[in-house]
Amino acid sequence: MTVRKISQQLAIFSLCLGGIFAGSSSISLAQNTAQQQAPTATEQTSTTSTAGNQKGTLRSKHGEWSILCDTPAGAQNEQCALIQNVVAADRPELGLSVVVLKTADNKARILRVLAPLGVLLPNGLGLNVDGKDIGRAYFVRCFEDGCYAEVILDDALMKTFRAGKSATFIVFQTPEEGIGIPVDLKGFAEGFDALP
Repeated sequence: MTVRKISQQLAIFSLCLGGIFAGSSSISLAQNTAQQQAPTATEQTSTTSTAGNQKGTLRSKHGEWSILCDTPAGAQNEQCALIQNVVAADRPELGLSVVVLKTADNKARILRVLAPLGVLLPNGLGLNVDGKDIGRAYFVRCFEDGCYAEVILDDALMKTFRAGKSATFIVFQTPEEGIGIPVDLKGFAEGFDALP
């Protein structure tokens, strides 16, 4: 792994980890949203994320997934996340950071995806696993580093990720033009199980 790639992962981890502590109320909102609608693998939720300058430590690699850990400012305990950064093969400017983590209280699992600025927000972020349409998550907030979509990783979606070989996240640049970005699921289950 190159120093640049590790630096990018650490920066993304810091941004995503900051949202856990700053957005504890948004996690409750996400759970309330899930209770209001019939449970599906693609619950629409709210998210917050703040830019942070924390540094993280690469703990382990599991296939294409990495576990990065950090103790955010104001937190007493270290937080870890399972992360994979991917880029569209034909569009190097179009990349995603896929982050899976447990909340600090270990009561929820979160799937957070950072997409670049310039994606079409109303269409949301599509997800297919092994060719099966799972649904969409909507972008809820953008910062200077990109736009975030977040869902509670419920049991059904967790089972799908664990059993799957490949996920494709779909971003839109126009209402008709979806761009699929593949994410390798090899190592996902092992990596998630290794999260503290």
